[in-house]
Amino acid sequence: MRYYPTRRLTIIARDPSVQVNGSIVRASVEIPNEELASGPGGYRVQVVDYDSSTGILYRTMMAPPNRSDGPPDDPFERCSDDEMLASPDFHAMNSYAIVMRTLALFEFALGRRVAWTFPGHQMKVAPHAFADANAFYSAEDEALLFGYFPQLHGGRRVFACLAHDIVAHETTHALLDGLRERYKEPSSPEQAGFHEGFADIVALLSLFALREVVAKVLDPAGDDESVSAAAVTADALRQSILLGLGKEFGQELSGIRGNPLRRSVALRPDEATTREKEAHSCGEVLVAAVMDAFLNVWVRRLRPYIRNEALDRTRAVAEGASVAARLLNICIRAIDYSPPTDLQFCDFASALLTADWEMYPRDEKYFFREELRASLISYGIEPASRGTAEPGTWDPPDNLPVYDRTHFEQMQRDPEEAFRFIWENRRLLGLHENAYTRVLSVRPCVRAGADGFVLRETVAEYVQLIRIRGAELSTLGIRRPPGMRGTQEVVLYGGNAVIFDQFGRIKYNIGNSLFNPQRQQARLNHLWESGSFSRRHASSRRFAEMQRRRMLEYL
Repeated sequence: MRYYPTRRLTIIARDPSVQVNGSIVRASVEIPNEELASGPGGYRVQVVDYDSSTGILYRTMMAPPNRSDGPPDDPFERCSDDEMLASPDFHAMNSYAIVMRTLALFEFALGRRVAWTFPGHQMKVAPHAFADANAFYSAEDEALLFGYFPQLHGGRRVFACLAHDIVAHETTHALLDGLRERYKEPSSPEQAGFHEGFADIVALLSLFALREVVAKVLDPAGDDESVSAAAVTADALRQSILLGLGKEFGQELSGIRGNPLRRSVALRPDEATTREKEAHSCGEVLVAAVMDAFLNVWVRRLRPYIRNEALDRTRAVAEGASVAARLLNICIRAIDYSPPTDLQFCDFASALLTADWEMYPRDEKYFFREELRASLISYGIEPASRGTAEPGTWDPPDNLPVYDRTHFEQMQRDPEEAFRFIWENRRLLGLHENAYTRVLSVRPCVRAGADGFVLRETVAEYVQLIRIRGAELSTLGIRRPPGMRGTQEVVLYGGNAVIFDQFGRIKYNIGNSLFNPQRQQARLNHLWESGSFSRRHASSRRFAEMQRRRMLEYL
């Protein structure tokens, strides 16, 4: 029996409220092939279709078995729209397919397997978890939970599990939590907003990486073989139906996702600032900057193909999907080049530029770095690094570390060996000797470049934590906020991502040290002013509350 590494499944590309010529926008997506158990259930995702509001446990779907003469069949390829909408089995398979596709996109971009943050291997997915206009990721339940509710007008039920961007958004929360568990800790509005903003970016770019979706952007009716030049300007694309300005664009689901397309893509640089803003507003600024770069690169790629004020529709669709997929890879890889604690948008800006520079030093085809730099700066996000190799990219360490007393082959998979290297070079890396230090992860990566060669790196992530009294803050150059008692316990965080090349040499040491008084002062002031010291919630509960506030903002 021949093994086929991938299979194709039919999904709803947007959500059922978005229809073209009376039909739902579908897509056929490629995901890893595996022998599925009932549910469907695989080695990373298990659908458990239990409705807590009614107490109903839906019968589990029996997935089609693998075949000896090809990949498994697509069980819903020939179903009508009404059949798909009415079938709990399709709801389960749609959820499974989008979660697995999002996971595969992360693993392809990062060049390694990505673990969930909890000890288990399988994420539970509940397509009909409760009767409520809500959807969220719960690390405690090891689950992605999707609600349903009555349509405002028309009487039918609206299912969050059928909306591509909602499923991809919540899956991204789970994957980011596994990659950077400290991003849920209390810090600045930008770190709080990053979880939401990054999840929106992945959801939107993974949507536009589907050719079926791009085709509807350029020509909703699908009748023309060509597209007018006027339709492929950045402003024209912003106004298209799938960029969220149409009246029928997911109105029922806007309470769950906040309609990020409409709000973020329509946000102009002169309207945006991340300073002194609520977390979700900060996140929308980041989304707007990245999506602005996406549109600008797409438009730039189409200009050479315009003839007589028109261009081939198939070419325009292919370029749009290619640009979205390439930018999505950059955004996901940038997580490895981001500090593990106290993330600011300026840090992520440098991470984006460095992630692309490492893979494509000569940015001559898409000019992504040029467009990203310009777009981020226009939205008030200046890269954290000036960059010697290229503006905005991270710089390597100034001094050479000591390699003699560690073994790189062992360090690629052993956190204890990585800790020894970090401790031997604690002064060069800027560690505080009296702080609690822990290596969170060591991740070897193999990434394929455009030239056919591979980029081999190892990413080691470590954090530092120190508990001191308010009266001791001055020893670190930090002022006590007005009203804070000298006996108040304060927890300060620091941490770095250390990037090694294939020979075990340090390429980058990216992070925020405990010795950075400016960052520590800004974080402390924000937490004190926001009342975080008077709240004793777990970080996961704070994260869930943040998602609920976002939902309520749009109800």
